[in-house]
Amino acid sequence: MNLGDRSLVKRMLAGQERAFDEFFEAYFQSLYRFALSRLNHDEDVAEEVAQATLCNAIAKLDTYRGEAALFTWLCTFCRHEISAYFRKNKVAAGRIDLIEDTPEVRAALESAGEMFDGPETALSRSEVGRLVQVALDRLPAHYGDALEWKYLDGLSVKEIASRLDLSPKAAESMLTRARDAFRDVFSTLTRAPLPRFPGSMEPSS
Repeated sequence: MNLGDRSLVKRMLAGQERAFDEFFEAYFQSLYRFALSRLNHDEDVAEEVAQATLCNAIAKLDTYRGEAALFTWLCTFCRHEISAYFRKNKVAAGRIDLIEDTPEVRAALESAGEMFDGPETALSRSEVGRLVQVALDRLPAHYGDALEWKYLDGLSVKEIASRLDLSPKAAESMLTRARDAFRDVFSTLTRAPLPRFPGSMEPSS
């Protein structure tokens, strides 16, 4: 588990330039999206936070033990950078909308929570919510963006199609693939299936 992550870190610690290129290519975009959804979608700040996260993580690479996925480890640094931004700019973190707080996703979370009843498998709603965000962060950027536009921002399929320069039919197909990919990632994270998003099988406009 996490052998690839440990191998990448080992090569970076050995000073292999290609390893650093792989590191930035693999994680900058995911960290950018991770930060963007928590920074009121301020693209400039999200880019700065993602860059600072990677730089700080590189400085502490020798502390990575491979007990968690490298991306999960990096998200810890990213959260610290986001908190530092809030403190520095006196921004209220409570104003940020989180994907798991939207009505559609909240309903899915409540249904998913029923799957984890029992002394050995119980997960709190907050933990499931965190896994939802992790799953979104692990998707290809256009999948994650489309799902957030649909379920967080409430955009129609037509509006999403316009943003992605697709036909409405192609956008609907892409949303279906994005939902399927999300379910696959979430199932991997939780070892259990997630209920479908409400209304996800019905085309909308």
